[in-house]
Amino acid sequence: MQGKSVELIVGIFVIGAIFGLLVLALNVSGLRFQGDDDTYYLYARFENSSGLSERAKVSLSGVIVGRVVDIRLDTDSYVSVVKMAIEKGVPLSLDTSASILTSGLLGEKYIGLSVGADEENLLSGDVIEDTQSAIVLEELIGQFIFSRASESP
Repeated sequence: MQGKSVELIVGIFVIGAIFGLLVLALNVSGLRFQGDDDTYYLYARFENSSGLSERAKVSLSGVIVGRVVDIRLDTDSYVSVVKMAIEKGVPLSLDTSASILTSGLLGEKYIGLSVGADEENLLSGDVIEDTQSAIVLEELIGQFIFSRASESP
């Protein structure tokens, strides 16, 4: 009888550990079980969205207010079009700007929003006009090296 109770306790512990790992994996991956009723969609066009991925966070003043849903290439103008799901409780003015930023020096890319002073708000399906593309570290290093090489005799 005592052996069965030990097996039961170990079984409960294993199930609890598996559940804990599942919750941890979902939190780390950024997945959320959130309905479409809780969000609205905005679009932004970037010259370079290098390193940005789907499910990347969208933040406003350091607070996560949404996620990147889709990234596509506009074949007419050859720019990337980013679709973002924004929480409905976060109104954004028409002159909101979006920038692709990096967490730390070599961290993940995310979209940072800056709200303007316009009275009217963006609606679902609207496009954020004021955007700043990703800064590619390799390009910056290359520009620095070539500028230093051209300065030296």
